[in-house]
Amino acid sequence: MKLQVYSATGAETGREVELPENIFGIEPNEHAVYLAVKAYLAAQRQGTHKAKERGEVAGSTKKLHKQKGTGGSRKGDIKNPLFRSGGRIFGPRPRTYGIKLNKKVKLNARASAYSAKAAEGKVKLVEDLKFDAPKTKDFVNFLNGVQATQGKVLLITADNEPNVYRSGRNLPNSTVLSVGTVNTYEIMRAGTVLVAEGAIEKLKEQFATLETTATNE
Repeated sequence: MKLQVYSATGAETGREVELPENIFGIEPNEHAVYLAVKAYLAAQRQGTHKAKERGEVAGSTKKLHKQKGTGGSRKGDIKNPLFRSGGRIFGPRPRTYGIKLNKKVKLNARASAYSAKAAEGKVKLVEDLKFDAPKTKDFVNFLNGVQATQGKVLLITADNEPNVYRSGRNLPNSTVLSVGTVNTYEIMRAGTVLVAEGAIEKLKEQFATLETTATNE
């Protein structure tokens, strides 16, 4: 698959770049995408929930009344979970919701996401962006130039570009990530995926492991 390269102003440069087949042209593995998105969303949960159990609430441990002879039910102390202000039975405790995925599954999921977007015609190649200073207006003009104004836009850069990142972070429907930080969830939720020209080589290096493993199998 070859794609036209757009300049920072949105104009066609007249150049075409061949996209790696093992990244943008595979049969998407929907289950791998599901696992990667599930793991990402699970990792966003803080897991700081906590409720006090019977042994943690304040109160006397004295038995409320004797066991027999009162005509009432048997009761322990005031911290009984059945009483108001008593402890919580099996309450939530701090925990980690993270899900471990193998590196091969993560790569396969990202390649599937890239391929799905490419098959839908939602991937565009752009020249590497370089801003002298963070300026949202310049980033908006760039998006308008490449006609990436519908839905969410994901720009994938080769390396960390602080000025480009800061220029786009104030826009609610745009995300700027480098090749090393992009994830399957961000790719799938984007309406348009803009890939910087310099990011192609970085992607080839990143997915070289997956291609080698597939060849050996």
